[in-house]
Amino acid sequence: MSVSVQLEDFDVGAETSALSAGREDVGAVVNFVGLVRGGEGFIAMTLEHYPAMTAKALEDIVAQACARWELLDVRVIHRVGRLLPGERIVFVGVASGHRGAAFEACEFIMDYLKTRAPFWKKEETCRGAHWVDARDSDEAALERWER
Repeated sequence: MSVSVQLEDFDVGAETSALSAGREDVGAVVNFVGLVRGGEGFIAMTLEHYPAMTAKALEDIVAQACARWELLDVRVIHRVGRLLPGERIVFVGVASGHRGAAFEACEFIMDYLKTRAPFWKKEETCRGAHWVDARDSDEAALERWER
């Protein structure tokens, strides 16, 4: 289980392969790759964070997923800094013995990353720059996990 917060891009294929490398107990690997979405005058997004706080929060999210499902490995990478449309921003990879646990845990981790990880996002648009607040739909996605 590992988390990284980094400026650099990541290799999706290498990260996915590493989740099951040398193992015969992995029955499913599920991953999610988030991209910076452009359009409507969007220029770039800048993500800021406090390194120690962010790493701890991501580790806690992964620990919660591991407590809920039988997971064999988890890899979370979240990029920070200035990112342009189409660039990769997040990778969540989950290995498990069974696909159901891998799918659910991957979605759980993403839902919590969107709402509980301490990142501050500033969008640059053709109309200027502004800080982005959490969306109601992201908060609503957590409700199913809090039952």
